[in-house]
Amino acid sequence: MNRFLALLVLLAACGPIPLADAERQCFDRARLAKQPRGEVSVGVNSDGKVGGGLKLAVSSDFLQGRDPSAVYDSCVMAKAGQPPSQPLFTRPDWRD
Repeated sequence: MNRFLALLVLLAACGPIPLADAERQCFDRARLAKQPRGEVSVGVNSDGKVGGGLKLAVSSDFLQGRDPSAVYDSCVMAKAGQPPSQPLFTRPDWRD
């Protein structure tokens, strides 16, 4: 009986998520499909030593040249089980 309940819990976790959550998660993926993102940091510690860092995020969607809108649409559909409430390029937070 306990195995059955554990299986049900696992299957429930695989179900669709709310549309707003899917759109939020997929928006970040679409941004990475458009162009890589990066961050550079430079600093000096109290001993006068200089340090730095570089973070770079490149997605396979970008490397494959996929259209960010298509990435967004398919991602939302996969996560929420329904199409986005509005196209990616009409979102006010999307800058082309």
